[in-house]
Amino acid sequence: MTKEELNENKESLNFLEEIIEEDLKTGVNKGQVVTRFPPEPNGFLHIGHLKAIFINFSVAQKYGGKTFLRFDDTNPTKEETAYVEAIKKDIQWLGYQWEGEAKFTSDYFDQLYEWAILLIKNGKAYVDEQTAEEIAIQKANPTVPGIESPYRNRPVEESLTEFEKMKNGEYDEGSKVLRAKIDMTSSNMHMRDPIMYRVMKASHHRTGDKWNIYPMYDWAHGQSDYLEGITNSMCSLEFEVHRPLYDWFLDQVYDENKIRTKQREFSRLNLNYTVMSKRKLLKLVEQGVVSGWDDPRMPTISALRRRGYTPEALKAFAEKVGVTKRENIIDLSLLEFCIREDLNKNANRVFGVLDPVKVIIDNYPEGETEVLKLENNPEDENAGERAVPFGKEIYIEREDFMEQAPNRKYFRLALDKEVRLKGAYIIKAVSVDKDEEGNITAIHCEYDADSKSGSGTEASKRKVKGTLHWVDAKHAVDAEVRIYDRLFNSEAPDSDKELDFTAFLNPDSLQTVDAKVEPSLKEAKVGDRFQFQRLGYFNVDIDSSPEKMVFNRTVTLKDSWAKKGK
Repeated sequence: MTKEELNENKESLNFLEEIIEEDLKTGVNKGQVVTRFPPEPNGFLHIGHLKAIFINFSVAQKYGGKTFLRFDDTNPTKEETAYVEAIKKDIQWLGYQWEGEAKFTSDYFDQLYEWAILLIKNGKAYVDEQTAEEIAIQKANPTVPGIESPYRNRPVEESLTEFEKMKNGEYDEGSKVLRAKIDMTSSNMHMRDPIMYRVMKASHHRTGDKWNIYPMYDWAHGQSDYLEGITNSMCSLEFEVHRPLYDWFLDQVYDENKIRTKQREFSRLNLNYTVMSKRKLLKLVEQGVVSGWDDPRMPTISALRRRGYTPEALKAFAEKVGVTKRENIIDLSLLEFCIREDLNKNANRVFGVLDPVKVIIDNYPEGETEVLKLENNPEDENAGERAVPFGKEIYIEREDFMEQAPNRKYFRLALDKEVRLKGAYIIKAVSVDKDEEGNITAIHCEYDADSKSGSGTEASKRKVKGTLHWVDAKHAVDAEVRIYDRLFNSEAPDSDKELDFTAFLNPDSLQTVDAKVEPSLKEAKVGDRFQFQRLGYFNVDIDSSPEKMVFNRTVTLKDSWAKKGK
């Protein structure tokens, strides 16, 4: 961007963009903008990661820069290649492509090790033989100065020898660590001689059994940014207190001829009615509470994709959330608003009946089927029309009929009451069939043959206050429909210190019903999205097959939880 373009672009900049634009104006980093998204491959990406993805990729795109994807794979006991591939898939589905090949912190293990040796030689690191509990006690708390380790001033050569033995696997896990020698009196606990390496005899998903020591996240993360030439290390607010440590580490190895990474922090995305901890999400998977990381009730990107969310809706959500430094809780209804807004424009309308009861139109010609033309989407003039069969027997929702209308404001079907069938005729209920237990098995109606929608007759223009969706019984397609709701009943399921977060699981988060849908949906493919008129937005699930169609409810037409007062 030229300086003139930067000046014209001042309106509505967030604070991160203001920092970048100031750097560009003053020539910092030679006008380069290089960002990165650095997930740990120990689980699937969730909605909380969306904000970081959106910020890092969109900022680089805006300023003609590039974004690297780097997996911070420093803990082999929790990392899997399957997670790596799932993360790649999610990012690409969102419409982003990282620069070059995906990178890994493990690519830099050799360099990190050499730098650690450099710190030992310079008297800035030492091998400590205390237990984790002893180290924690000596660190004390921010208001009380810490106590130096008895190994803090051990000879450099001794630390070098011990560190090499750690690397060679000569010590048990937990027996020794390498610590940076910084300041045990600092009010910032991260500066009180933090651990850089620990003994861990675990096979790594990329380096195999080469290493018996692995770098701690704080040592590896900032140095990896530096090695990759990241200009703007943008991360969530909890890392603000880590920034002095990252700067101290960088000071020990920095070459003034190279780019010096600048870290800036933004508030993380916190969403109510869910949990964002990958550890807790993994617990839900392992305990069988959900069917997997992509269960449509989960807050993961892959689960939202399976549920029917679109990349456009998720990016619109991230944009509406914005970039701030103030922590807050975002209401789930905003996310649902974004998908409704997108699908309202782009999803074709169809008929589906979730709790079918048969309607028999007594005066409709026996054996006759007519084909009605119904618009696919009134919001899209190019969406066209579809053919929908109509005959003597149809299905409507059971809840759309009562024998006796409860009041004058009841606008559905009742005995002696008229409603219009969407896109078809006006019908009036005249009687019902019941089984031995008194359950209604069929509703008998009569139709006004001149009232066909769009026919231009006076009867077709007649106003009736109720309009129902329906499906022709003869041509109906059987389908399994999964009705998903919020996974938790509590707005903050992990905030209670006395109760486990699973105590707040919503027992009605999944209901499965046998439905009837219109025959045009036979051609629907996995992932296709529709509005079932009057019911909500649905998509074809990956479990669907020609033998059995399976739909997920993505979201209701309106915020039903607001109506419930929840």
